Amino acid sequence: MKLAFSTLGVPALPVPDVIRLATDHGYHGVELRAHPEEPVHPGLDLARRKDAARRFADAGIEVLGVAGYPRVAAPGEDGPVIEEIRRLVDLAADLGARHVRVFPGAGEGRSAGEADATAARRLGTAAEYAADHGVRVLLETHDSHPAGADAIRVLGRVGHRSAGALWDVMHTWLAGEQPAESYAALAPFLGYVQVKDIASAGDRTPLALGAGVLPLAEVVEVLSRHGWDGWLCWEYEKRWYEDAAPLPELLTAGRDLLSRLLTESA
Repeated sequence: MKLAFSTLGVPALPVPDVIRLATDHGYHGVELRAHPEEPVHPGLDLARRKDAARRFADAGIEVLGVAGYPRVAAPGEDGPVIEEIRRLVDLAADLGARHVRVFPGAGEGRSAGEADATAARRLGTAAEYAADHGVRVLLETHDSHPAGADAIRVLGRVGHRSAGALWDVMHTWLAGEQPAESYAALAPFLGYVQVKDIASAGDRTPLALGAGVLPLAEVVEVLSRHGWDGWLCWEYEKRWYEDAAPLPELLTAGRDLLSRLLTESA
């Protein structure tokens, strides 16, 4: 498996500095948070996109994915949501990234059936566009659909290989799923896996990998046992927790922990 980290942990850091962190600490790739406050986002012109892509390629660092914020199960018209995803797909393609992250985001008061149908309809349309650009749109296990069992209710209805799943191990754990259950549900659709660590269900302040309660060893063991050979991406949510320790000082130890877990589960 290859290791990446999300730029959510280093808010608004310029591309050359992101690349330096990845190379200095032994990561193979990065997930780019695609928000207007970040250096790389859908409003970026083509020249700057090409420059960023060239910098990553020259350094041998892969842009694993573009982490966007469309909410595919939310109420409202389909058009704006699909257009937001298309803009993210365009950005990913220009950067050479293979994945775009979206959220469910059904919100309060929607039935599961209505939310699932909305999300599947939008993902199906977006997947056709993504396929033409060599990109997959990944539904993250998050908010209204935190478990693998929730995500596959949507993805099973889409039935398009350019629509997949992003397994956020915190949210499936909070939903009460065991790693083996989450993997069994998500395996046919799995794009990559987001790892992280927290103190408890009631305190989600990000911690160094291995310092909290999330079942990281079990996740890696399940993936290895089934021969899954994709990406583990450390999403350290520093952006939302200002008092959390800076990510750069944790990166080497995080890489070492994941490498050890991979070796032990081989």
